Amino acid sequence: MNFVIHKAVSRGHANHGWLDTFHTFSFADYYNPERVNFGVLRVLNDDIVQPGKGFGVHPHNNMEIISIPISGALEHKDSMGHIEVIRENEVQVMSAGTGITHSEYNSSNTDSVNFLQIWIIPESVNVDPRYDQMYFDPEARINKWQRVVSPKGKGKLWINQSAFLSMSVIQKGKQLSYEIIQSGNGIYVFVIEGDVSINNNILSRRDGMGIYELETEVIKAKSNAELLIIEVPVSTDS
Repeated sequence: MNFVIHKAVSRGHANHGWLDTFHTFSFADYYNPERVNFGVLRVLNDDIVQPGKGFGVHPHNNMEIISIPISGALEHKDSMGHIEVIRENEVQVMSAGTGITHSEYNSSNTDSVNFLQIWIIPESVNVDPRYDQMYFDPEARINKWQRVVSPKGKGKLWINQSAFLSMSVIQKGKQLSYEIIQSGNGIYVFVIEGDVSINNNILSRRDGMGIYELETEVIKAKSNAELLIIEVPVSTDS
């Protein structure tokens, strides 16, 4: 097993006033040649948007974009005609494909919104753009893995890549095994809240750990912990 650990304090950071953002991988003005991607996982941003503020209309193409609100509500509008609000316990996917424009705004005038923005390099380029979102029962991920995103044909909320996103809340003192779903994939473990131990490595709030060349990994909760695992195709040079 090979692994890399990204502590929360080592992430790129920019505070624009309306947006306080942390970058696990190189993004915008933050560039680290050793942290460009983990396999096809290209972006993992931890964004906090102030009330009534947001990202104006901007374009994307040939990227699979996933948004996961941690708290608050995010309003989405796009060139396909979708006007939606995504909230905690919901997940949004967008295949940019041949091209799409969209905007994202905090739909509250009083509370900030904190969400994870994830970009995954697609398996095929120039596909038709598409949008979807889904609610996931938080009770169904206590001490178990709840699959929230899968490849096409392997789940209700899907993307154009052989990648799987799973979430869990592991209670203090419990442990959970994660088994690789597709051979050749690696996993990126992101600790949303709490503290866990993985192969004797302690990870805390907003720490990340990329693991290559494994079949099963055991994660032990040192405190109540909320996790996101992103399983993606990797190579040892990623």
